[in-house]
Amino acid sequence: MGTSKNLRIEGTTRWERFASKVGKIGGFFSQRVNYAGNVAVFSLSTIFWLLAKGPRRDSLTSCFYNIGAMSVPVILLTGSFIGMVLAVQAYPQFKAVGLETHIGAAINLSLVKELGPVLAATMLAGRVGSSIAAELGTMRVTEQIDALSSMGVNPIHYLVVPRFLSCLILVPGLTLFADLMGIVGGAYFGIFLLNVDWSYYWEWSRGAVSLFDIFAGMFKTIFFGASIALICCHQGFRCGAGAEGVGKAATNSFVLSFVSILFLDLLLDVFLDHAQMWLTGAKPGSVV
Repeated sequence: MGTSKNLRIEGTTRWERFASKVGKIGGFFSQRVNYAGNVAVFSLSTIFWLLAKGPRRDSLTSCFYNIGAMSVPVILLTGSFIGMVLAVQAYPQFKAVGLETHIGAAINLSLVKELGPVLAATMLAGRVGSSIAAELGTMRVTEQIDALSSMGVNPIHYLVVPRFLSCLILVPGLTLFADLMGIVGGAYFGIFLLNVDWSYYWEWSRGAVSLFDIFAGMFKTIFFGASIALICCHQGFRCGAGAEGVGKAATNSFVLSFVSILFLDLLLDVFLDHAQMWLTGAKPGSVV
């Protein structure tokens, strides 16, 4: 009798452990689905208020200054070093096969189509996105957002729409600055320090970079800017209590923005590659 009772107790204990693990897994996925639903509702509300009433002019001007003008120095510095690093890394490989004059094509194509948009958006997610999350998180902790609601002002229209529109407009423009400085930095390092013939450098660059490549890079930055604004504003609005909550909101905003940038970059690259093949009439697997 004692042995059978122990077996029943042990079996019950194992079942409880299994049920507990299943419950934790279910809770994890439930939280993620709930978070995705909250972000979707938050994004749709932002778009609705943007189309319904538009942003306030005074708040939009300050957002333009904080997001755009204050980000120019770091964007210019980042773009310059990206171009120079690409020159340093690519030159030995091209020289080994006697194609060092083609280095400009590789640098400029990589900058315009891929590295410029992604790294510029990443820098802006760190500088602008974390600032947005911390600012809105502090307003949530100090109940300023609740005060706006009590006065009949919609917080999303007043706080989120100007930041969303600013990122949507300014991230592509800032990416152009990063691309330009990357091209200049790569050309300076390649021509003056690596002694690549300047005429061939620019000739191969002009033939490698097409208008579609420039359009593809700028097209992606629109989605990058929108994702940065929505994720960071949402993190600020759902900020936890105290200084710790504000710090977590700022950190999570950058991490989630960075992951979303990489994920969107993959999806948009696949879409743009198929769009380019459709426009040129090329078959899949062929070189466009």
